[in-house]
Formats: sequence, structure tokens, C-alpha cells
Amino acid sequence: MRILFLGILFSFFVAALQAQDLREAISTIVEQAEGKVGVGVLNVQRSEPVYWNENHRFPMQSVFKFPLALAVLDRVDKGELDLQQVVPITRADLPPHTWSPIRDKYPSGDFTLTVSELLQYTVSQSDNNGCDLLFRLLGGPARVDAYIKKWVPEGIAIVADEAKMATAWEVQFGNYATPVAMSRLFQQFYAGQILSAGSTAYLKQILLETNTCTACMKGLLPEGARVAHKTGRSATNAQGITAATNDAGVLLLPNGQEVVVVVFVGDSPADDRTREGIIAQVSRAVWDHYLQK
Repeated sequence: MRILFLGILFSFFVAALQAQDLREAISTIVEQAEGKVGVGVLNVQRSEPVYWNENHRFPMQSVFKFPLALAVLDRVDKGELDLQQVVPITRADLPPHTWSPIRDKYPSGDFTLTVSELLQYTVSQSDNNGCDLLFRLLGGPARVDAYIKKWVPEGIAIVADEAKMATAWEVQFGNYATPVAMSRLFQQFYAGQILSAGSTAYLKQILLETNTCTACMKGLLPEGARVAHKTGRSATNAQGITAATNDAGVLLLPNGQEVVVVVFVGDSPADDRTREGIIAQVSRAVWDHYLQK
């Protein structure tokens, strides 16, 4: 019994040292931002958290489309929505001057998409108009906020859709997440604790198909690396400050481990390459760390 206890104690000691090594690597990387950086790292099965500025409230920008997708699929699981349900879309639903592959494909409006297609546009391609159509389908941001708080009671707030965020610089800060809260939300989702098995598999797939900011989380990973993630970024204001350059998701390592990584780069005067590079470097540090375990 004493030998077993000492073995367990040694394992905890080794894990603590390894976590400290990863934290030290992250601390060196985040110095490049000249702003505020938040990081959350969790092994989906074993937790083993490593955090940086874990309780700071960062503006999510389009990362909030992940909790939105969870709320939509919860309605699907309850039979209140169907993935093949048709949603009519008019030209008025496709405002200009916002990121929207849907509008680019159907500029004249007056067409339909299924709920499934709206989710794919919103998550994989980060379509802002598709996002707001889904918010409307659910009854607005407050409904999504209340749903997410069932899983993560503190640290995530959703108060505005994309159209509202576009009205003023300050609005984006109301849609916030802390690294610890977003990490836990991804961990619970990926462990199959939030949605049905079918809805979990479906959302994992469209997160894997994310094609925005390829220089962020996947930027320094080996070719073919699998990452189920959601990106988000703000504009840059007149003072040269970018409020948010974000990526959050799960690294699927070749050794079978699934590791949540959340990186929020906030209020930074650094250029795009530097901010995206911080996310890429943290992601690679986590990848290498867990491949050795």
C-alpha cells in the first residue's frame, strides 16, 4: 500500500513539473503581444489544467458562434428544431459590410437554407449573417446566454448578435469569455456531456472544417494536423489596437489524446502576423508537450 501511495504521489509530482514546463513556455510566448493574452489548456479526459490570465474577461468575437451552435443543437436534441428544417432568407437578412459567404453566394436574397447549412456556414466559415439568423431562430442572445450558463455558470456572457456588435466598438466587450470558462465548455462538449452523441459528432465535424485564420491554431502544426476549433477577431481601431484575435478548440493528437486549447489575444497593438503567431506558437507548444506524454 505504501509503495502504491508513493507511486501515485510521484506521478502527481511529475505531472506538476510537466505542467510548469508548459506554463513557462507559454509565458515566454505571450510576451510578444504587447497586450493581454489569455490561455487555457485542458486534457479532455484527464483535465491537467494550465492557465494564463484565466479569469480575465476577453471579448469573444466569433468564438461565440461555438456556444451558439451548442444552443441550436440542444433544441435539435429536444425535437424543437430539425437540422433539415428550412429557413427562408430575404435580401434584408443579408446586410452588407460584414463577413458573409452566404451573401456572397446569394446576393439577391429570396432563397432558403436548412438549419444544418446555416450551422455549417456559421461555424466552419464564421458567417455573420448566418449567425444572426440562428440567433433569431432561438429567440435572441439572451436565450443562448441562459442556456450556456447551465453548463458554465460564470465566465461567459452573450448579450449581442453580430449586427449589434457592429454598432459600436464598446459593444463587443459585452460578449466575453474567460479562458477557464471557454476551456471547460469545450472540455464538457468534447467529452460528450452536453449534447446527444449524434449532435456531438455533427458539431465536432463542422469544427474540424473551420477554414478561417489558418495561421492561428493550425499555423505551426504538422501538415494534416486535426483541430476542431472556432476562431474570432475584431477590427483594429483608429489607435491601432486590435481588441480580439482568438482561437479556441481541441487538438486531436496522433497519440489519441484530445487537448483543449484556448488562446485570446486582446487589446494588442501588434500586427496580424504577431498576434496570429502567438496563437500558433502556444498551440505548437501544447502539441509537442502532450506528444511526449
